[in-house]
Amino acid sequence: MSFFSNFQSDKCPGTISGNPLNGMCEKVCIQAQKIFDACIKQIQIENYSLRLEDNVPGDPTYPLTFISARSVSSTGIITGLNVERLADKPGCARVQATIGIPVEVLYTDANGVEGVARATISVTEDVLLFVPAPSIMPYKVTSEVSAVCAEGRFDSESGTFTVNACITVILKVAIDVEILVPSYGYCAIPPAQDYTQEVCAGFFELPLYPQGKTCSKQ
Repeated sequence: MSFFSNFQSDKCPGTISGNPLNGMCEKVCIQAQKIFDACIKQIQIENYSLRLEDNVPGDPTYPLTFISARSVSSTGIITGLNVERLADKPGCARVQATIGIPVEVLYTDANGVEGVARATISVTEDVLLFVPAPSIMPYKVTSEVSAVCAEGRFDSESGTFTVNACITVILKVAIDVEILVPSYGYCAIPPAQDYTQEVCAGFFELPLYPQGKTCSKQ
């Protein structure tokens, strides 16, 4: 069982039916990340050079043949961050940064041996975001990323892959806070339901012996 597998309880997440105040029993303080602002950018970049690192197995035989590449983490690496508050737009700021997206590259070498390596795709952001007023607890700019490269070619001179990539970057302005929220109390946790392939489903439901009438005598 799980929250969404026919587990009947008003103490589990799901769609609210009826009065949403029914069952609300307390105000609780929870630790959470408050998002003050966020934006998303989705771009396609072409002819980007991926420099390979940490090849496994090591010392592949060149040239390499590209198979695929995709991000290995949803957390981007932010460098060169600059936040410039705008006097003519109170609360807003110009946010500039370089976002590094770690990717895993799959390939085969000249001997047909499959290999994997690490690389990084870097993109620049220059956006407007709401930035909260100065406080004892500072805000932070974070990023969530995704990248996939469906095609690429090997450059023997530089030892890199040239790829076309589809990139998604979400920038957020956030602070870790203690926040007061209404609560229905603790969740009711359903018992786990073991996964089975039900290989014998349909077979064990058959009758042990054939059913039906015997031949009638003439």
